[in-house]
Amino acid sequence: MPIKDALSAQQVKTLEKNCDEHGIDFWGLGHKMNGIVHVIGPENGITQPGLTIVCGDSHTSTHGAFGAIAFGIGTSEVEMVLSCQSIMQQKPKKMRITIDGNLNSCVTPKDVAIYIISKLSSSGATGYFVEYSGDVFKSMTMEGRMTVCNLSIEMGARGGMIAPDKKTFEYLKGKEFSPRDEEWDSAIESWRNLKSDPDSVFDKEISFNANEIEPMITYGTNPGMAVPISKEIPYFNDSSSKSSFSKSLEYMNFKEGEVMLGKKIDYVFLGSCTNGRIEDFRSFANLIKGKRKAENIDAWLVPGSLKVLKSIKDEGILEILKNSGFKLREPGCSACLAMNDDKIPAGKYAVSTTNRNFEGRQGPGARTILASPLVAAASAITGKITDPREII
Repeated sequence: MPIKDALSAQQVKTLEKNCDEHGIDFWGLGHKMNGIVHVIGPENGITQPGLTIVCGDSHTSTHGAFGAIAFGIGTSEVEMVLSCQSIMQQKPKKMRITIDGNLNSCVTPKDVAIYIISKLSSSGATGYFVEYSGDVFKSMTMEGRMTVCNLSIEMGARGGMIAPDKKTFEYLKGKEFSPRDEEWDSAIESWRNLKSDPDSVFDKEISFNANEIEPMITYGTNPGMAVPISKEIPYFNDSSSKSSFSKSLEYMNFKEGEVMLGKKIDYVFLGSCTNGRIEDFRSFANLIKGKRKAENIDAWLVPGSLKVLKSIKDEGILEILKNSGFKLREPGCSACLAMNDDKIPAGKYAVSTTNRNFEGRQGPGARTILASPLVAAASAITGKITDPREII
């Protein structure tokens, strides 16, 4: 089908032409490897430990989950990278965030990330590159680590990273662009050294206890405005920022002291470079299996790539979704940033597994509530904000 928007159609046409002229692979619409860049890079083995990865998108920090130095850059810097493989950057400060212990039931990597941002604020890591350390991150799958690193930018960090380990190597082994044979053995030997020394010094060290983290949910217009799903919206006493806090609540039509649980919603969105991978669809499907989508909910489920879509079909997840009243949309960014016609209407509430809840992010006047795939699934079944621990 042709692209309806003339400007978007011209952009895609120009991109394809430029790639062809300069010998750059172009995975266009319909290509078996097509998808969101931060999904297809890892799933095809392009993202590897030790690489420096830049992209014209702020959530390039996703690739730090592999022990890569990954961060977003601007258009002029993209030009510099393509022309000379170099850019001028200010050296960031170093922050280490350590979380030890065991996570509670239904607490996902998305909850961990939102919890951290709620504690540090949306600007608490500005000027830093963050390393995530401790039991919680070691126990996460690679896709879970990607979710955490993806959200690093939402607390102001330049990027986030996790030291590569056995899970990293197992994830990459045999993928399309991963090293093979003797090159694989050599790569593993090199990658094992990509970790901080025991006596490493960081500019800032922060520690949290895993047992204190609950399923999280946002109530405002930045990811730092978040609370445990069972708690109420806090009262804000900082006079210097009170006006912006009040403006945010006014936009969301919420009040201080209100409980988020049970609030009626209109849309559920599962997808994006934060939570559009196969594990996210597995967890969503496992929770809704045997149940029915609430009548008042419009659910948009969008795989992050064609490979994710294929896995959804191959694993029988599509059948589970259909039986519960859900439909899939075509892979891509979709409603994360109100792309194409995938816009949440003004005044409507969307529980979204994306990374940003700014004013108008998912459509003019749309009210975004960030949450994990489990919270999104539970809320889609009940038609209101729901703690997944209540129905799992």
